[in-house]
Amino acid sequence: MSSGRYAPSPSGDLHVGNLRTALLAWMFARASNRGFLMRVEDLDRVREGAEERQLADLAALGIDWDPPVVRQSERRAVYKEAVAGLVARGLTYECFCTRREIAEAASAPHGTPGLYPGTCRRLSDAERAQRRAERPAALRLAAGVAQYTVRDLLHGAYTGPVDDLVLVRNDGVPAYNLAVVVDDGAMGVDQVVRGDDLLASAPRQAYLATLLGLAPPVYAHVPLALNADGKRLAKRDGAVTLADLHARGWSTADVVATIADSLGMAARDAAGMLAEFDPASLPRTPWVFHPPDETGRPGI
Repeated sequence: MSSGRYAPSPSGDLHVGNLRTALLAWMFARASNRGFLMRVEDLDRVREGAEERQLADLAALGIDWDPPVVRQSERRAVYKEAVAGLVARGLTYECFCTRREIAEAASAPHGTPGLYPGTCRRLSDAERAQRRAERPAALRLAAGVAQYTVRDLLHGAYTGPVDDLVLVRNDGVPAYNLAVVVDDGAMGVDQVVRGDDLLASAPRQAYLATLLGLAPPVYAHVPLALNADGKRLAKRDGAVTLADLHARGWSTADVVATIADSLGMAARDAAGMLAEFDPASLPRTPWVFHPPDETGRPGI
């Protein structure tokens, strides 16, 4: 069965921007007769109790998902097998660069910001052995293309750069780009709905999927929620989580209605939003959220 998914990282409570994206992912999936899956991306930055609170908040909004909840921390053997296959095919190499070295290389006159320039790909065997004695290595993909095109339901055909992305960090933890691709393929996810800040990562993930023998999903990168300063909404922006909004006098129904308003929908609950859902009518610009003050009145 084809499916969509939502994949929160349990590093803290979800804010209204996260909840809005979750509702959109759920509506995209259910409106296209797909399953809807929940995956907890807990390989890093886990806060105790966050997973339970996140799932409770999502359910309170009216989002349902098909069991079981998948946790990446329980799937390390699957990632290891995928990496072993790439290694056996000669599609990987060790990387010893620090974050500072990567940033400096990318900011050089002929570097590309945000992309790894392939420094360690050009090391000799002797240089690699010397570096190996100095610090542990990450494992990178030796990409065979410079760019790749994905299909996005909101952005159309999107072509972006592909670099030698990290597959396994130097602490042995599977990297996000590897885990998400392996999981989507294993779970039958053929529709990925997420914030448009991740659009640039879609080409490299889709390319990696093809190397693993997987069909890349169809994407829908939706506009983000921003704060009053035009920056991506974060928990430091005040009353932005469901618990914080409850403390300011908002009910869960108020939060859902506010999200519906941000999407131009007249419905007041999740079921009504799904019945009204039309991807073509979705806003294409970010939503600026003004947290309520202590009296519960929306900020300005």
